[in-house]
Amino acid sequence: MGVAGQVLVLGIGGGMVLTGSLTIGALFAFLLYLPQFFGPIQQLVQLHNTYQSGRAAVNKLRDLLAEEPSVPEAPDAIELPPIEGRITLEGVTFGYDDDVTVLRDVDLDIQRGETLVLVGDTGSGKSTIAKLITRFYDPQQGRILIDGVDLRRVTLSSLRTQLGVVPQEPFLFAGTIRENIAFSDPHATDEEVLEACRTVGIETLIDRLPEGIETQCYERGVALSSGERQLIALARAFLAEPRVLVLDEATSNLDLQTEGMVEHALDVLLGGRSAVLVAHRLSTAMRADRIAVIHQGRVVELGSHDELVAQGGRYASMFDTWSRQGRREAEASRPVQS
Repeated sequence: MGVAGQVLVLGIGGGMVLTGSLTIGALFAFLLYLPQFFGPIQQLVQLHNTYQSGRAAVNKLRDLLAEEPSVPEAPDAIELPPIEGRITLEGVTFGYDDDVTVLRDVDLDIQRGETLVLVGDTGSGKSTIAKLITRFYDPQQGRILIDGVDLRRVTLSSLRTQLGVVPQEPFLFAGTIRENIAFSDPHATDEEVLEACRTVGIETLIDRLPEGIETQCYERGVALSSGERQLIALARAFLAEPRVLVLDEATSNLDLQTEGMVEHALDVLLGGRSAVLVAHRLSTAMRADRIAVIHQGRVVELGSHDELVAQGGRYASMFDTWSRQGRREAEASRPVQS
């Protein structure tokens, strides 16, 4: 409309100037006043668009806040006291769909300070056990206890503040490296954040960044490698000082060198803590106190690495396949001699 008005004024005014009924100065005055006339109208249109966008965002937030959690707290839920770290699964049966059962009558007892690794085929239910321990879901049958307390009887905040969770793909927020690590403890000092970095072995990464721990990190850590994102997630977990750690295939997407760095960080992180690790590579399982082999939703073997290999069962077969594959990769990477 503004452009059309200028064309109209210029056309009519130009004709009037040619006939002598309007001066050139008056024509220019009209052309200068037109933007001042249409300017407020354009601002009102933009304000209306902003208002509509804000209204739509408020409606989405209202829907989000009104969403009922899939795992509700009990009306009489209690605060979970500081835990020692013993985790017990008693007759746990669970399925994401009523027609498909993922876990069937699972019994596990993880002692305080023990590291238990879950291994098995894809879809056997390993990650599901980890999600049930962190109470992302509740079992359909049976119960899960920490220090003898049923998880369904405690508040979610008192449970999850005492757990450390490192998923296969940790989420990094848009912000500084420091803010991402201190997410687990917003009151941590710079020295505590740096100590967590040194502990998990990423001080070299921090030193080469232009602004150290204050370097900006893009959402999801797209500027960092998989190993660097994983180490930052481990530093975040270390800073929280949880009594129980749950790691879901933390080394599955890493190369061998980065995997070694992450496993060294795990050795430090797991010291004195109860831990449940979902492992894709058996190099992680070999370092555990005990290994649980999950097959079709059941615990079919349970014991240390040496015990399970001696049994000659499913784990021994997995270990033999993994060893032969490692030897083939080593031979393939060996330089050819002429």
